[in-house]
Amino acid sequence: MGTTPRPESGLTFTFTAELQVYPDHSWYFVTVPTEQSEDIRHLTNGRRGGFGSVKIAAAINESHWATSLFFNSDDGSFILFVKKAIRQAEGVGAGDPVTIVLELLL
Repeated sequence: MGTTPRPESGLTFTFTAELQVYPDHSWYFVTVPTEQSEDIRHLTNGRRGGFGSVKIAAAINESHWATSLFFNSDDGSFILFVKKAIRQAEGVGAGDPVTIVLELLL
């Protein structure tokens, strides 16, 4: 899909989560599991951007992209939005389990 920037931190997280969609179908996303969210929150304390965002490089299978995680203050997790080009390239939709590899770009 694209070239992912080389992370400066080398901190990598891998997890499988269900691809979810907002009710109006405008955003598709996965929620980073609690344990990984806690680790990311700890590692990025004082380094997050607006809305608690964290710059990352993400991958699903052969698709790679640079983006940000966003902090969900409701439950303390992070959310990763998955854009249409990635979903189409990987043939995934709402409800599908996807394995995500993400690297913190600190």
